[in-house]
This record gives sequence, C-alpha cells and structure tokens, in this order.
Amino acid sequence: MKNSNLTILLVEDDKVDAMTIQRALKELKILNPVVICENGLEALNYLNNLENALPGIILLDINMPKMNGIEFLEHRNKNKTINLIPTVVLTTSKDEQDKVESFNLGVAGYMIKPVDYMQFVEVVKTINLYWTLSELPNNNR
Repeated sequence: MKNSNLTILLVEDDKVDAMTIQRALKELKILNPVVICENGLEALNYLNNLENALPGIILLDINMPKMNGIEFLEHRNKNKTINLIPTVVLTTSKDEQDKVESFNLGVAGYMIKPVDYMQFVEVVKTINLYWTLSELPNNNR
C-alpha cells in the first residue's frame, strides 16, 4: 500500500475472512505488515499501547463480539492520536443504520464483503487505490 512499512490493522473476528483479506493483499503484492485484532476492544488495546507503531489504515468489521465496529469508532473518535487513522469498514452488514453511523463517526469508506473471491480482490484493490492516492496527515505519537 502507500508506504510499505505502515501496518494494516485488520479488526476482524472471522478467521476465514481475515485469511481471505490477507490472501487478497498478497495477490495484489501489498506487502505491508498486517496486525489482526478479533474485536474492537482488542484493537483499542493495540492502538493505545505506545510500544506499537500506529497503523497506516484500519480495516474494520462491524459485527464482532465484545466491542463491535460502531462502538470501536465511538472510542476511536475520543482519542486525538488514533482518530486520524483512515478507517474503512469492510463488513457483511448491509444495514443502512450501520452505514449512517459509520460515516457519522468518520470512516473513510464502507464496503460490503463480496462472497466471490475475485470481487473481494477488487474491493481490496479499491481500498489500496484510495490509501495510495490520499494525502494523510503525519500521525506520529
């Protein structure tokens, strides 16, 4: 992706979906390190740990145990350090309320996970293009 040393934080509880995303990244030759957190609470703990470098982008599922994506976004927005990290929702939820809440909470995009693998690769390619073309603020701790 944009800067090959920037981590991609994948917040996803479904192991098959996480593997599919990693496979698509590899197929697109996106070699950024990927950190996987299985829910929003785990992701917040990762982001708030000063020993961890901040990711360049967060790929966020909505439907997760312990803390879902909407709750994660609410907490993310209270933290001036992590609220600038571009966050793209990548979910199976087609619920209009989830979309509205996500955009109200400042996501950069909302994408439905396709069932077809090649369409999944196209979604990841689109996210990569967005991240590559976006001018992001310098977000050092």
